[in-house]
Amino acid sequence: MRRVDKPWGHELIWAHTDRYVGKILHITKGQSLSLQYHRQKDETIFLQAGRMLFEHYRDGEPPTKSELGPGDAFHITPGLRHRMTALEDCDVLEASTPELEDVVRLDDRYGRAGT
Repeated sequence: MRRVDKPWGHELIWAHTDRYVGKILHITKGQSLSLQYHRQKDETIFLQAGRMLFEHYRDGEPPTKSELGPGDAFHITPGLRHRMTALEDCDVLEASTPELEDVVRLDDRYGRAGT
């Protein structure tokens, strides 16, 4: 298992193969991940604990915002713009394809712009 500290909390990468990745994202209350999308990476998230505001949309469409709670899941396909904001401390299980560097940041409150 590998811990990666992030400005919004941390992630625990518990599986990383050439075919899939398993992570636990811990997002601290009030913090947000970047508004981002992936060119290739395909992922599914499952909110294990906490509450979050989840924003998502396709390029050219208006954003959809929904509150997710424990037990909610969402499939994030390549190209889908998305952002997670923790309303409470959150633990998010993520299963994805292995392209961990495939992140295009559109907006980031911590100054991490670009890819």
